[in-house]
This record gives sequence, structure tokens and C-alpha cells, in this order.
Amino acid sequence: MNDGQYLFEQLVTADIGEEILAFVAEIYPICRSITGHGVRETLRAIGEHIKLEVHEVPTGTQVFDWGIPREWNIRDAYIRNERGEKILDLARSNLHIMSYSVPVRQRISLEELKQHVYTLPDQPDLIPYRTSYYAENWAFCMPHRLLEGLADETYEVVIDSTLADGHLTYGEYLHRGEIEDEFLLSAHVCHPSLANDNCSGVALLTHLAKRMAGFRTRYSYRFLFAPGTIGAITWLARNEDHVRHIKHGLVVSMVGDGGGPTYKKSRRGDAKIDRVLTHCLRHCGLTPAILEFSPYGYDERQFCSPGFNLPVGLFQRSQFGQIPQYHTSADNLDFIGADHLALSYHLIASAIEVVENDAVYRNMVARCEPQLGRRRLYGIIGGDKDAAAANMAMLWVLNLSDGQHSLLDIAEKAQLPFSMIRRTALVLQDHGLLTMDEASEKKVSQSGGDCVPATRSSGN
Repeated sequence: MNDGQYLFEQLVTADIGEEILAFVAEIYPICRSITGHGVRETLRAIGEHIKLEVHEVPTGTQVFDWGIPREWNIRDAYIRNERGEKILDLARSNLHIMSYSVPVRQRISLEELKQHVYTLPDQPDLIPYRTSYYAENWAFCMPHRLLEGLADETYEVVIDSTLADGHLTYGEYLHRGEIEDEFLLSAHVCHPSLANDNCSGVALLTHLAKRMAGFRTRYSYRFLFAPGTIGAITWLARNEDHVRHIKHGLVVSMVGDGGGPTYKKSRRGDAKIDRVLTHCLRHCGLTPAILEFSPYGYDERQFCSPGFNLPVGLFQRSQFGQIPQYHTSADNLDFIGADHLALSYHLIASAIEVVENDAVYRNMVARCEPQLGRRRLYGIIGGDKDAAAANMAMLWVLNLSDGQHSLLDIAEKAQLPFSMIRRTALVLQDHGLLTMDEASEKKVSQSGGDCVPATRSSGN
């Protein structure tokens, strides 16, 4: 019997959290921005795990209302006092420089230096993360306590950077399924040393893609690793004729901390992915936050813009901007954990399980309940601790398997996990009590799902 769990069980293994965390630690030190060598280095690291296709889009290329900016790279940056001591050094933290700072090499007073320094007075020991992508400027970022302790003297400031015509770089990996309809999974690769935002999302999707590579799936799965905002806009501009294939989508960010979990719905609000994530999170054992769509956040804003209105939501643990570590040096490797990464991975894998295995069944004994006792079906699913829930699952599946309700419909109505409803349906099918409805594929696809169980294969 194919119990519909094979793909899910193979994706989720005991060591997955540690594997993701190790990759976070590998890419954490890279100095990234929306363009440049740091993005390429990150994509090369991802490419060590999956067959990533890397795209280079030249500076000046028009992408809807935007243009690809000049490419920014940095070799060094520091502030030196009159005694020759480096009081701030890019080598210690790549958050010390405002991203896209133009080249500078001069000696300035403390008063002038303060005009080019960002701090967090309310968090005096932390370094803020700041950017100036589309306005030429330069600045350093430092702990407020360090700034307060600077002597009134002359400082040498050096920013050894380049801002010149080049490229915007992004990568994508397509896991081909049996149909062209796609599940889009996207993570932004532009942030520097911020472990949760978004090394965690990049690492999680890399390992999810790596695990999926050896399985046959119904849907195709597209993994997109692109700089925030301009990267998603660029991909959409270059794939405008292709987006009709996207039936489900998730932007994945900040998945390594212990908050949430949090799901922000797509602009549609009632897309299949909205139902699926809401269901999975409500059965995760934590207290999730389910948010309505708003045009502020990550790249779901671009995928859900009115000209596209794609079924793409945002999955996170803590909500962006709502925790003190957000966009500061406190978002470091100590802030995230393997257990948190594993649960985030588990929840996304659970969503894939629903998308792959939702189906419509028909009760073969529709006139009154079949006699389950003589078929020894009571207690066959699960152990004693969940026998009552398993028995209720059988009753719900039998009652709502009328050719109109999908397994997700039943799970929502019964307030039971999809996995339990799915296992129950397969057991009842094996005992001749259910049959998959002939029009199941059409009915489920109309709501954005499918009904073909995933099985192991030798390759993509």
C-alpha cells in the first residue's frame, strides 16, 4: 500500500536541522548586497548542493518601472584614529558598512564623521544594518556606545568600494514534476551577515531542493534565490509569459528563530496555499499567527502585485520588524537554532505533502455507516493515545467522501491533521470502502491542488 507519506517521510529526517544550520554558518560571513561578488559567492555555495542555473542581467536593463542598478563591490572599509588604531573594521563585521556606500578616502573631524554614522541608541551595543541602493551616499554603522566614546580628533575614513556597470545576479533551480504547474519557493540572497534574515531561508530552501531532487512529484518546484525586491521584479519581468504556471508559492524568510510560526496570506486571501499553510500551522503544536495580506514585507509584494496577483504567501517564524534582533548584529548564529530550522522545514514539507496528496474520494457504502468493527478498522490507525482521533477521522472521511469534498476539506472540517485524514482514506480505500473519484483530479486542480501521490524515482 502506498500510504501517501513516502515523500514527506524522506524529506524530513532527524539531522535536517543540523544540516541547514551548518549551511547557514557557511554563508553567514559573506558580504552580500543586491549585486556583486557576494551574491555570486552565495550562489556558488548553493550550487554545491543543487544544479543551480545562474542568470546575469546587465546594468541599465529595464524591468517594468525599475532599472538594473550599477554593480557594487567592496574590498575594505575602516575608520582609524590619530594613533593609527582601527576603531572600526569591515573585517570584523560586514554590517559596519552601509551597503552601496561609494568610495571614500579622507581625513575628517569627529563632527563630520557623525554625519556619516548610523547607530541604535536604544540598543547601544548592536550594529544596525543599513542600505542606500538608489541614492549615492556613504556611511558606517557601529554600536552607539562606541560612537559615544570617540575622542574629539581627526579620523581617517576609508571605503574601498566600486560602483560601476555590471550585472544583477540571481539563481534558480527547477525540480521537474509530472505537470508544468509549479510551486514557487523563493528566498532573498541580498542581506549580509544576518543569520535569520535571510541565511536561514536560503539554507532551508537549498536543502529542501537537494532532498527533493531524487523524488518524482506531481507538481514542478521552482526554487528562486534572488536579491530582495529588484531580484523578484527582474525575475517576473523575464518570465512574464511563464507565471501562469505558478499555482502555489511561498516566500521563505526568518525561519531559524523560535518565534511564531507566522504566515501572511497571498493578496487573494483564499488561494489554496493560504488554506494549506493555515491548516499546517494550526496543527504544529505552537501558537501561529495568520496574517492578512498587506503591501509591505518581502518579495510576496512583487508576486502579489495587481498585474500578477499570484498565489504566493510569506512564511516566517517571528514576524519581520517585530523582534529586537531584526536588522541588527544580534541576528547572528547564536540567535538561530537547529531545532527551529527543523520545525520550519517540517512545516514547509507538510505543506508540500498536502499539495501533492490532496484528492477527492467517494464512499462505496454511502447509505448509512459501514460496519467498521467486523472489518477490524477501529484502532488500526495510530496507537492508543490517538485512537479516538483516528476513529473520528474514519467517520469524517466516510461521511464527507461524497465526490465533492477533498481531503483538505475534510481535514479542515474535522479539525484534524491532513496527514491523519490522508492515512485514513488510504486504509479505507484498501478495505474497499472508498474509491478515488473519477473527476478528482479536475475537482482538486480547480482549487489549486492535485491528487497524485509522490513516489521515489532515480532522478529529476
